[in-house]
Amino acid sequence: MTPEPLAPWHALFAPLPDDAVVKRRPVLPPESAAIAGWEQLTVELSDACKGMRHLLVVLDEKGRAISASDHVMYRAELSGDVVFFQETVGGRLEADGTFRGTRWRTLGLDSPRDEEAKLDSSPSPPTEAEAQALKGLVAEIVKRSIIAAP
Repeated sequence: MTPEPLAPWHALFAPLPDDAVVKRRPVLPPESAAIAGWEQLTVELSDACKGMRHLLVVLDEKGRAISASDHVMYRAELSGDVVFFQETVGGRLEADGTFRGTRWRTLGLDSPRDEEAKLDSSPSPPTEAEAQALKGLVAEIVKRSIIAAP
């Protein structure tokens, strides 16, 4: 049983709310010459302790998006059990416009009847529609980061 997302923005590839804030930070560690000048753009959305969504875009030293991910997590209490769900699509944005990545779905159940939480996690390739949706989110995040820049 999978709990339903909490809010319209709380699903993979969902449009960002108008008030979503893009944070711009250097990729760490700065002493690594291989990534000098790279930046990360992040959007973090949460619904109290019930769920969150984290989007990440990495820009190279020329400002080109080279990787991205969209990650949602949420939990629900059902009949004394805690059900938690995580879904992620992430990977590399190639210079030729293609996307090379993985989709992960993880479903967990933490029950007082069991010694350990049960966890089922499975990878799969993202569909072309999902790759296009992630690229659309990347474009929106980059656009918002430029508009918000001082």
